[in-house]
Amino acid sequence: MTNCGTDKKYFKKLLLIDLDGVLNLYNGKYDANKISKIRPGTLDFIKKLHQDYRILIFTARDIKTTIEWLKENDLNNYIEEVTNIKNPFASVILDDRAINFDGDYNKAYNLIKNFQPYWKKLKIK
Repeated sequence: MTNCGTDKKYFKKLLLIDLDGVLNLYNGKYDANKISKIRPGTLDFIKKLHQDYRILIFTARDIKTTIEWLKENDLNNYIEEVTNIKNPFASVILDDRAINFDGDYNKAYNLIKNFQPYWKKLKIK
């Protein structure tokens, strides 16, 4: 059994990362049976984050399919859990469809009205 008082992972902050559009080359064309190729640099990025964070993957995809994708891309040893629920205890959420609220409602409104995920702007195929 793990000792919460001495296990370093219990002192790490929780990081929630979206799968599609963040870890893979998502282009907006959803296929329930196939997850797009891994984004270049993802493995090194996750390894680096894992040193300081507990990492949960958030996705609307099937959990088993996602876990297989993580294994195929050698990411599974760095991921604590895969979930369909955005964890309210996460210190940070990394998502391609998010806007950071800075306290200014007018700015937030304009950002929301004009929002496009980066992959739509880049027209990733």
